[in-house]
Amino acid sequence: MNAITIEIHYTSASRLMQRGSFPLKGRRPEQVALAFWKEIRKQMSNRAELERAIVNGDQDITELVADIEREELRNIDANWSLPF
Repeated sequence: MNAITIEIHYTSASRLMQRGSFPLKGRRPEQVALAFWKEIRKQMSNRAELERAIVNGDQDITELVADIEREELRNIDANWSLPF
């Protein structure tokens, strides 16, 4: 099983970092990092701002994670329909 280490650097009231080791399970590293980031935001607050996402201590995938997150938000906005 392939496992990766992900570091998420973010700001909430101060600068913070969380790290974890995760199995890929057929997913790309940026997808795993986004899931980890969403879990962090759920625990902290929605005001948390992503600063950096690093895989295995040397690969900066911040832009990939941010792009996927923006795309998900665009899809939610595009499919939003109000009943009135």
